[in-house]
Amino acid sequence: MSLLDRHRAVMPQWMPVYYGDDALEIVSGSGRRVVDATGRSYLDFFGGVLTTMIGYDIAEISDAVRRQVDTGVAHTSTLYLIKQQVELAEKIARLSGIPDARVFFTNSGSEANESALLFAANVRRSNQILAIKNSYHGRTFATMAVTGHRSWSSSSLSPLTVNWLSSADRLRGRMAGLDDGDLIDAAVDDLREVLATVTAGDVAALIAEPIQGVGGFVHGPDGLLGAYRKVLDEHGILLIADEVQTGWGRTGDHFWGYQAHDVTPDLITFAKGIGNGYALGGVVGRAEVMNAVPAISFSTFGGNPVSAAAGNAVLDYLLDHDLQGNARRVGEILLGGLRGVDSPIVGEVRGRGLMIGIEFVRPGTREPDPAVTVQVFDRCREGGLLVGKGGLYGNVLRLGPALTLTEDEAREGLAVLTEAIAAASAA
Repeated sequence: MSLLDRHRAVMPQWMPVYYGDDALEIVSGSGRRVVDATGRSYLDFFGGVLTTMIGYDIAEISDAVRRQVDTGVAHTSTLYLIKQQVELAEKIARLSGIPDARVFFTNSGSEANESALLFAANVRRSNQILAIKNSYHGRTFATMAVTGHRSWSSSSLSPLTVNWLSSADRLRGRMAGLDDGDLIDAAVDDLREVLATVTAGDVAALIAEPIQGVGGFVHGPDGLLGAYRKVLDEHGILLIADEVQTGWGRTGDHFWGYQAHDVTPDLITFAKGIGNGYALGGVVGRAEVMNAVPAISFSTFGGNPVSAAAGNAVLDYLLDHDLQGNARRVGEILLGGLRGVDSPIVGEVRGRGLMIGIEFVRPGTREPDPAVTVQVFDRCREGGLLVGKGGLYGNVLRLGPALTLTEDEAREGLAVLTEAIAAASAA
């Protein structure tokens, strides 16, 4: 029996596997490249869903984890002092931009967002949350409720009352075709209307991704979250920035995605890249909000010694090698090259740094074309390049390479992408 057959025999059918009957098993990796079970090498532009942020087989990270494992202590729980955890928290608090910040570690982005929603609901004494259409915040009960993406919402039940703001999609919907200034004005009017009509009493928080990840890397103009914040402050509503995919310099221009918006959130959630494959997430926020939990709570595995050791090594490597600057420089190569592609099936190329989306449409329209997206996706693999998929209609290729991607590797991947687009367009 093949590994795929064994997988299907024991895993839930709702767990997707890329490439269908030709599913891929990655058995080794180095730098930005991985090798499958047949021995074929691929340039990886998706990084385990933007998670292997530094790359594969990075000595500084492996050595840090090995040193911790060699102590024999892989776990103690947060009921004991963990030096690696405290050191990582100190670094993240300093980098967060939030004065007098506190940090709570979790195992994933879903758990981080769940925790942030809990903190906000406690301090505001309200379970009302504002969220944005086309968003994705996780698969737990509360985070699924604030996910504005029907494909990922497997239940209508929720501990929260959620009201929705329009996404900043420029191709379709309420914001289609608007320039930056008009979009911000329309978004603020939308927020005021929602607060005036469908909320009841106090609202706890707005949760927002600076760039929507699973939604296909849709994002609003710079300053949008700051414009929202002015209205939120009139009502005492908190702002949660979901930086699970946008954090750690990936956008190139900023260390955190929120920094493009002239605003400081009350809470920032993080995960994915900070562990470079080790399970690590968390929340950093204002002390008075983080301290608002009115009961004892802790995290059995969050910030455990091994994951925290990895996180410290990742963050040190990131800063020591100016990977934010590299994301900006190398991202410009990819964005410039993709925006220069003249193809009737490309509706939009968007993103920042090394967070790039290519939206595919039927020629001459704005109508999503998921079928041609799959063609380009499969042709990329044939050409030795791994990319991701996303978007509300499954018609967006998502590129999230390691922040260590070189200029030569960017051009190599760009060549595969442009050839795959040309072939799919001519088919």
